[in-house]
Amino acid sequence: MYSKRLFYFCSMEQITLFDDPAYRGSLLPFTFTRPVAEIRVGILKIREKWEKYLDASAGFLTLDYLQDKFPPLADSRLFINGGLCPDQGLLTAIKSLEKGQCLFKDSTLLAAYPADPSAFSMDAVKESGEIKAYDGEITLIHRNWHIFQYNALELRKDFALLTARRTSAGINDPHTIAYNPEMIFVEEGAKIRAAVLNAEDGPIYIGKDAQVQEGALIKGPFALCEGSTVNMGGKMRGDSTIGPFSKVGGEVSNSVIFGFSNKGHDGFMGNTVIGEWCNFGADTNISNLKNNYAPVKVWDYTKGSFVNTGLQFCGLMMGDHSKTGINTMFNTGTVVGVGANVFGAGFPRTFVPSFSWGAEERTTFRMNKFEETASKVMERRGLAFDQKEKSILEKVFDLTKAYRIWDKE
Repeated sequence: MYSKRLFYFCSMEQITLFDDPAYRGSLLPFTFTRPVAEIRVGILKIREKWEKYLDASAGFLTLDYLQDKFPPLADSRLFINGGLCPDQGLLTAIKSLEKGQCLFKDSTLLAAYPADPSAFSMDAVKESGEIKAYDGEITLIHRNWHIFQYNALELRKDFALLTARRTSAGINDPHTIAYNPEMIFVEEGAKIRAAVLNAEDGPIYIGKDAQVQEGALIKGPFALCEGSTVNMGGKMRGDSTIGPFSKVGGEVSNSVIFGFSNKGHDGFMGNTVIGEWCNFGADTNISNLKNNYAPVKVWDYTKGSFVNTGLQFCGLMMGDHSKTGINTMFNTGTVVGVGANVFGAGFPRTFVPSFSWGAEERTTFRMNKFEETASKVMERRGLAFDQKEKSILEKVFDLTKAYRIWDKE
């Protein structure tokens, strides 16, 4: 009987990654514009990890306004928590599920194989499903700072997953220095020139058609995804991921850029998470440590107040389509929403609402003007600001109105 179950899951073609409502709000501002499983941590998005582990295609169970862009899959029979990062222990436990069973870690639903997939809901599973307890360790992304906190761990796992039984394209430049080269993997089309890559403390992954320019210093664990660039003289201090089609320069430490974003100039970024379509003006700097070394607090949308991360190091959380002017300075533990344009003298407040314009004398980045900018930005990367994107961002604009208190004055 076990072998039949194993065959079913190994041959499965479709799974559903669901947003757990207990955690989704604590992952804002990133989940304003995507399901939880579309978060990038390590080299891959959580969705991409599960698709590779299970050799499957994944759909989403998320908020209604996101489902047009991130649709469900009608024939899916296995449901997995979208914030859960896979490993071999979880894979074994999930493959052992029988119809009508669900897998829990304490009070958190990890996965379910419901008797009636068309009627799946978390409440129904808890009431009618046969519960199996999982006693192994898990990596569950359920706070926005978890993205950088667990990035080094996930980067190592993803590196092993992506490079198993494959051969690196190698480093062909005679002026590039590589330390521990067996832990450096270079995809086809990547260019590395007169750089230093040190993988003694963790792996380095250089994606397809990526570029590492002259004088760049890279320390692992580090991932530079497809089509992205480390600019001349960039200092990548490890535990960081630069998502696809991005540019990065200056000094970066323990940070994650989801993709399609630019931090091309000098300036420090540490313990930070940046969404898609963001841009940093020259010499933007982010504080990641308080002068009194106290634990950092950040804005929590679910509580409407600041919460203690328990971390000594925590920089910036910035949602999609937000931008900074030159010489912008961010205080420790700042949260910037979606579509904000941050500029001006001094430090902005540590919570910047979505579609803000300016820092001290704030106004609203009106939707028609925002859409003009977003269309131009995406067009530069050969992508369209289509109706799906427009509908999502218009909904986010409405959802975040209450935070733009100056509109009420």
